[in-house]
Amino acid sequence: MSDEFKEFDEAPTPVLTFGAPVTEEKEVPAEPEKPEEPQLDDSILTEEERKMVDDFSKQINLNDTNGILQYGVGTQKKMADFSETALKNVKTKDLGEVGTMISGLVTELKSFDVEEEEKGFLGFFKKSGNKLTTMRARYEKAEVNVEKICEVLEGHQVQLMKDVAVLDKMYGLNLSYFKELSMYILAGKKKLAQVRANELADAVAKAQASNLPEDAQAAKDLEDKCDRFEKKIHDLELTRMIAIQTAPQIRLVQSSDTVMIEKIQSTIVNTIPLWKSQMVIALGVEHANQAAKAQREVTDMTNELLRKNAAALKTATVESAKAAERGIVDLETLKNTNQALISTFDEVMKIQEDGRQKRRAAEAELNRMEEELKSKLLEIRK
Repeated sequence: MSDEFKEFDEAPTPVLTFGAPVTEEKEVPAEPEKPEEPQLDDSILTEEERKMVDDFSKQINLNDTNGILQYGVGTQKKMADFSETALKNVKTKDLGEVGTMISGLVTELKSFDVEEEEKGFLGFFKKSGNKLTTMRARYEKAEVNVEKICEVLEGHQVQLMKDVAVLDKMYGLNLSYFKELSMYILAGKKKLAQVRANELADAVAKAQASNLPEDAQAAKDLEDKCDRFEKKIHDLELTRMIAIQTAPQIRLVQSSDTVMIEKIQSTIVNTIPLWKSQMVIALGVEHANQAAKAQREVTDMTNELLRKNAAALKTATVESAKAAERGIVDLETLKNTNQALISTFDEVMKIQEDGRQKRRAAEAELNRMEEELKSKLLEIRK
């Protein structure tokens, strides 16, 4: 396995970190749920991870500007590096070369015709002396080319098998990043709900009661911090969606690699041995023909040729029937393709539904902000 994939040897356990030191805050009750605001499901987390989210949310300080700017950035950076490495793995892979080599191998096998030198019944007797030598020479030449192609195909097969294993580890790493991002989002949303339900509400009430501009400005500053933090959480949600989309993409690449491995394996363990067996049979038939010509009359040779031709015709017919009955596309491949299409439709509809919900939430938030601003302006006029 190449050095660039050593980082995928083991998927890390999600860990939430927050660089700036903060003071301990008292736990406050969460804001009542708003039906119109979509909530992130925490069912993917273990009890230990949920406790980690709760503890981490208490450490978030919206007044720490640098801490908020760096919130979740580490995981986003790891996700970006991961995506770059995954893309590099796909771009450097040339499955078209493997397909071309398999096609070239089939062409090489088809070009070898053991009966090419024969020109009718009389030609058999005229050229029987040098036919065996010609067949051996042509077979040896074809065998060299076939062995070279097979050697390269085996190398590609080994590399593809390594890539499949790497993709499995990449899938696990992507899942870890997805969970880590979800934990950051859950902790941030919990903290944001608490601040808006308590600190912001208290600041607004204080400003309304004192009617002092500094209190109004303090409430406005806190609201701006909440809005900036909400945008930061939204940014993390976009990165989380990238992680969701990366998972099926990894599986699609892995499926393509697996299909190519099966094609190479079928060529090496089935097509080549069958071809060599036919060559051995052809050479054996020629040996028998030459021995029969020296020992029998022309009639016996004729009868022997008829029997050999019948046997060769049977073998060729059986092999042709087998080749004709072999499916071009595996049923499992069609099922995987169909499932991938269904999954794609589901994800598109999910994204569209999420977009509609976010727009409704944004519209409600804009209306609320407009009313709040109007109310504040009326208070200032008083």
